[in-house]
Amino acid sequence: MERRFLPTTQRELEEQNIGQLDFVYVIGDAYVDHPSFGHAIISRVLESHGYTVGIIPQPDWRDTTSVMALGRPRLAFLVSAGNMDSMVNHYAVSRRRRQKDAYTPGGVMGKRPDRAATVYCNLIRQAYKDVPIVVGGIEASLRRLAHYDYWSDSLKRSILMDSAADLVSYGMGERSIVEIADALNAGIGVRDITFVEGTCYRTKNLDAVYDYELLPSYEELCRDKANYARSFYMQYRNTDPFSGKRLVEPYGTVFVVQNPPAKPLGVQEMDDIYDLPYCGTYHPMYEDAGGIPAIAEVKFSLVSNRGCFGGCNFCALTFHQGRIVQVRSHASILKEARSLTEDPGFKGYIHDVGGPTANFRQPSCEKQLTSGACRDRQCLFPTPCKNLRADHSDYVALLRKLRELPHVKKVFIRSGIRFDYLLEDKSDVFFRELVRHHVSGQLKVAPEHVSDRVLARMGKPPHQVYQKFVERYEKINRECGMNQYLVPYLMSSHPGCEMRDAVELACYLKKSGHMPEQVQDFYPTPSTISTCMYYTGLDPRTMEPVYVEKNPHRKALQRALIQYRRPENYELVVEALTIAGREDLIGYGADCLVRPRGDMKGKKGRAAASSRKPKKRTIRNIHPKKS
Repeated sequence: MERRFLPTTQRELEEQNIGQLDFVYVIGDAYVDHPSFGHAIISRVLESHGYTVGIIPQPDWRDTTSVMALGRPRLAFLVSAGNMDSMVNHYAVSRRRRQKDAYTPGGVMGKRPDRAATVYCNLIRQAYKDVPIVVGGIEASLRRLAHYDYWSDSLKRSILMDSAADLVSYGMGERSIVEIADALNAGIGVRDITFVEGTCYRTKNLDAVYDYELLPSYEELCRDKANYARSFYMQYRNTDPFSGKRLVEPYGTVFVVQNPPAKPLGVQEMDDIYDLPYCGTYHPMYEDAGGIPAIAEVKFSLVSNRGCFGGCNFCALTFHQGRIVQVRSHASILKEARSLTEDPGFKGYIHDVGGPTANFRQPSCEKQLTSGACRDRQCLFPTPCKNLRADHSDYVALLRKLRELPHVKKVFIRSGIRFDYLLEDKSDVFFRELVRHHVSGQLKVAPEHVSDRVLARMGKPPHQVYQKFVERYEKINRECGMNQYLVPYLMSSHPGCEMRDAVELACYLKKSGHMPEQVQDFYPTPSTISTCMYYTGLDPRTMEPVYVEKNPHRKALQRALIQYRRPENYELVVEALTIAGREDLIGYGADCLVRPRGDMKGKKGRAAASSRKPKKRTIRNIHPKKS
């Protein structure tokens, strides 16, 4: 079957004999028809239900006519800022402008506006006064209710209040978008589409809204940060599709209503979505510009699952994909893998088989299949739940089948392993096969820190759990005759992290002989527990005060401690150690981080000379976590 890109121009509409599109999809990314891109999935799902969809990629937000390129849609405009939040895409945690955009032709920065979803919606409303607008994607999903905006350091209203959109389709959106489309097609007005799970809408009357929990008003949230902390935790406890209740957030005489999340997809539904006729790459119009850099990361990778019950406090997955793991069948994944091997660019290497967490291939317990995730506890934190099913047998069987495919030389796992879950598995079959077959020289893991006080605020296991994993990883490597590295992601300045905790991390790096090339500062993105802590100074689960480092200079001190060996960090490290009362780490001893001022012997850096060479370890090359 010939695979065709969806129309992006009037000429392509004519070639495909489409007079008027049912939906016009305005996106902040370039058009890539690959299931790793949200716009591709949503548009192909609609197409599979008999609707026509056209794409306007990266319109000129300064020109109203740019969103009129495909004419007036019969049913609605769809809007997404893209695969990444536009603000995260544009700015580093320092708020400095990034230089490249991997989702734009040639990696050029500046082809979309800040807060793109809101800007596009308002642009469409200027061009078409009465066409329904449905906004979705990660940016809208995490801004569906009032939220802290790091870039303006302020509390922002729901995106429904600041954009001209009629509906928010939050989460992954496959179920809700079809229900919305069918309702519009049946002649139901967009303001009457108040019944779809996984959506938010505005109303001036709550008479028809039932079984809801009333959140504090936006005015109350702005008046007292404690109100926001309580409101956020109420939202967090209602993110499950089985137990989540309808939420109402008042804005004067207007109410934003969040319907419960959409139900998770079954295996067959996941298979059907990934079996749709994607072209598998970017639109040919981008060839002259050098293509779309982001496709390189996913072109020869396989999505095995979605959702994550890991529950890290700094991660927005709970609010977007949810905590219930959804998987594809082996047959579906193998079918896609065989098609990859037929690609002229395939060199024999499948780059990844995973998802948010690679080794989650089933819900965490039987209860989640019928009752959802627990409202008041997490599956792995502070300790693994007694009902947790830690079993990698299905994943092992899948990986073995992939390794046996003709033309496949190696199958890598690069999307991250949840090491505490792996340790709960009574069998070490997966651990051994992981080391022997699926590591490309280095394995990504995310301990994030070594201070148990900080790890508790992150929702991560105690440091001793990671140490146990390291020891087993080294042991299995030795037994297999291999010497592969671990790549642990580390984070500075997370809420709860004081200077003494940063010093503790630096001492750990010194003892283990590591030198991280880069460091990831905590990035307060919308709709995470950690961001709520950052804004309010409170842990929303307990309302306990939390230390938050916001001063840019002191944040730089924490970051410098992790890279204490760099010459340019010397003064910062000395200052940090002085603040922490750890001047004992300035000297010549084996445990010291830097030498005293005035000692110029170390021209390549003033790091303290150890009395012995550090023991060689398998943990090296620490890189930052991608935003």
